[in-house]
Amino acid sequence: MLDLRTIRQEPDRVRAGLTAKKGGEHLDAILALDGEHRRLLHEVEAKKALRNARSQDVPRLKQEGGDVTALLDEMKSRAEEIKGFDTRTRAIEIELDAKLQWLPNLPHDSVPRGDDASANVEVRRWGQIPPESFRPKPHWEIGEELRLLDLRGATKISGSGFVVFTGDGARLQRALIQFMLDYHRERHGFLEVSTPYLVRRESMFGTGQLPKMEEDMYHCGVDDLFLIPTAEVSITNLFRDDESLTAADLPIYRMGYSPCFRREAGTYGKETRGLVRVHQFDKVELVKLTTPERSYEELETLVNAAEAILQALELPYRVLALATGDLSFAAAKCYDLEVWAAAEGRWLEVSSCSNFEAFQARRMGLRFRNAEGKLIHPHTLNGSGLALSRVYVALLENNQTERGTVRIPTVLRPYLGGMEELGGAA
Repeated sequence: MLDLRTIRQEPDRVRAGLTAKKGGEHLDAILALDGEHRRLLHEVEAKKALRNARSQDVPRLKQEGGDVTALLDEMKSRAEEIKGFDTRTRAIEIELDAKLQWLPNLPHDSVPRGDDASANVEVRRWGQIPPESFRPKPHWEIGEELRLLDLRGATKISGSGFVVFTGDGARLQRALIQFMLDYHRERHGFLEVSTPYLVRRESMFGTGQLPKMEEDMYHCGVDDLFLIPTAEVSITNLFRDDESLTAADLPIYRMGYSPCFRREAGTYGKETRGLVRVHQFDKVELVKLTTPERSYEELETLVNAAEAILQALELPYRVLALATGDLSFAAAKCYDLEVWAAAEGRWLEVSSCSNFEAFQARRMGLRFRNAEGKLIHPHTLNGSGLALSRVYVALLENNQTERGTVRIPTVLRPYLGGMEELGGAA
């Protein structure tokens, strides 16, 4: 959530940032409500001061033997008037808060300006896309041929957009999860947590999924709980309403594995085949809490941590700085990591690494005491380290052999009993 004082004091800067993210439709109403709210507060404080001053006259008049009836009637009238002002003020506060919830975070000055993904800027690439000596099969085809995937079975039990991993395919999925968790713990110092997959409405609001993206979430109506779209929600909300942290506690690094649930409405054709766009997928998530002064340095190291996984898996990838029109609701800056998938013939997003600055912390009431002893909001960051479904796609499509097998990257072999290929001789 944006700071109301910033909106009030720097309306032009705020308007420019919101316009860049296509989210400024409530700004004029917020400014008007804020102005009316401050006017009412000033007026009601003046009335309360006058009431208090007049109340001092009651004991004096009584002591002098005077009639206080008129004065008491006046004070009663003023009390009713003040009550009416308080009611109006509270109603404005509720309306103001409701509109503030719909304002997206402001983009950082370094974010490329542009209306959509076409304005994203490629920062760097790693690895070479090898020339094809043969045409690789799509991941869903090779996956079913090698009995790694059962997409028909998934459709039978859950409908389109779901997947069943079988045999060595299920082992590969587990190997990827364990490898990523081990790597981030040993190389980057993340503490693993295992958090719930169902969260309360307050938690979804805290990280910015609600209210804007409620239609994209899976909601359990009876209990008013939501299946998490990412472990970011449950991990970051471990610190909701926390004011016990100090500057010495930061930065905090947390990570966790979870399945992720997203409706992914409005996808058609090729997008619905295989694992590229599914309603449930596995992911290892990385979360950081840091001081405002260090957050953009921490963003770069977060991106590097996600890149390290792709390098270890020997997968070619590129890093994109997202333009303002492609940023998520809550992000101030974001890098996407996209891996090359040979049979798809395109880049697939496998990680988004974002700095939310104080936006999430303000929504969830998270503050820490800085070196001067003042309570302020930390900056929160998160990134996929990585999303497994599209990594799985790239592994199957990039590592095929002409013999119809799939080579297993060296780093995963210890997690698969030394196996070097999927579909090879037993």
